[in-house]
Amino acid sequence: MTGDCRIGRPAGIMVNHITPAEMTMNEEAFNLSLRKFLKTVGVGSQREIEQAVDKAISSGAIKGTESLPASATLVVAGLSLSVRFDGEIKLQ
Repeated sequence: MTGDCRIGRPAGIMVNHITPAEMTMNEEAFNLSLRKFLKTVGVGSQREIEQAVDKAISSGAIKGTESLPASATLVVAGLSLSVRFDGEIKLQ
């Protein structure tokens, strides 16, 4: 008889209640890809906002003392997930 060697389960005890997520998802791969995605979003968003602020100040569209409302929507189609995040970007 072989047992589940995960921490907290004694060797030799069979476990028959493994969920589908445990069978198919690689937790490490998921976490790494999620962090990579969030880093890409964070770095890319910051760069785009900085460039837009510089352009708006240069053109006179804004003074550089404003507080700008901002929002972002996270969409993960395969999960039917759509979440909006609201905030404010203060220039001074």
